[in-house]
Amino acid sequence: MTSLSDAIRDRLAGTGAEPTAGRVAEALRAEGRLLGDSEVLALSGRLHAEFAGAGPLEPLMRSPDVTDILVNGPDEVWIDAGAGLTRTPLRFPDESALRRLAQRLTAAAGRRLDDAAPYADARLPGGVRLHAVLPPIAATGTCLSLRLPRRRAFTLDELITAGTVPPAGAPVLQALIEARAAHLITGGTGSGKTTLLGTLLSMADPGERLLLVEDSAELRPDHPHVVRLETRPPNVEGAGGVVLDDLVRQALRMRPDRLVVGEVRGPEVVVLLAALNTGHEGGCGTLHANTAADVPARLEALACAAGLSREAVHSQLAAALDVVVHLTRDPPAGRRRIAEISVLRRAPDGLVGVIPALRFTADGEAITAPGAEILADRLDGRWEP
Repeated sequence: MTSLSDAIRDRLAGTGAEPTAGRVAEALRAEGRLLGDSEVLALSGRLHAEFAGAGPLEPLMRSPDVTDILVNGPDEVWIDAGAGLTRTPLRFPDESALRRLAQRLTAAAGRRLDDAAPYADARLPGGVRLHAVLPPIAATGTCLSLRLPRRRAFTLDELITAGTVPPAGAPVLQALIEARAAHLITGGTGSGKTTLLGTLLSMADPGERLLLVEDSAELRPDHPHVVRLETRPPNVEGAGGVVLDDLVRQALRMRPDRLVVGEVRGPEVVVLLAALNTGHEGGCGTLHANTAADVPARLEALACAAGLSREAVHSQLAAALDVVVHLTRDPPAGRRRIAEISVLRRAPDGLVGVIPALRFTADGEAITAPGAEILADRLDGRWEP
């Protein structure tokens, strides 16, 4: 069947025709082969997935639980469905089949992937984030990394059931949104930052206007008034690119009730801090950080690289951000959970530090920390330690 599929693929590719059941049957007749209706439909479905879909990865792309698909050459396909990385039995026929898929997906995103440009970072139609690397840069064969957006936002109760939000942390998160406190969701890669942020935004007052600024549209809050702005990479001539910094500035002119930066990772932090210091309450976003205590240093590095002095960064930070919600992943299963809720406070030396308010054990037990009273005050009494 593999050699027959190759023959039909080559015949259809030569005409540029879509692999419908009728065209596959016609190509089979041209090859002198006759198959039953069910076999023709199966073959056309497989060829359609290869021509227009994600090939062997198509079933994984459609799974509602899969968030990441990682391909390490034609013989290794891994997924993350919420319980850590798991190897699947999926295989590609050979390296050339995997390379064709990587190049076609990259081309669908308007980017180039070939020997002259052996790696690409792009967003596919529908919001899937793609990264691809070709040999010989990837020594074991073509590597594909696909980050799938959530179809919908989880409710707070669902995150509690999943163990991401400890029961004692739910009232704090509810108060955080009601008090319109500026906050960051922090954690490592794949720790659930975007998922939690989408849930919190779904809890915002329906009368509020949410302006979401993202590299790729991953946030899916269940809210009636959402405006999304998304970056755009430059074209092949290097022109036409739109970066987060530009979009944050545009969002401020669009009457936001809440300004949301999907991931703070560049010079847009300067505009965001300035906005949060000029009456834009309830702003929020995500930030990569190993611990909550690392947040001031991470923001300092980003803002100083964008031209702010260290003193200016900490001065704005002290007035702009109220709360840090830090997520972690527990080995070995990789369960995502809130590990700490902290507040930011400026020290006598002028530098902003992180003071833990609540810590949560792996079992969900809440441990009150020194910043609890400060947190209660910043939440306007909507939560008491």
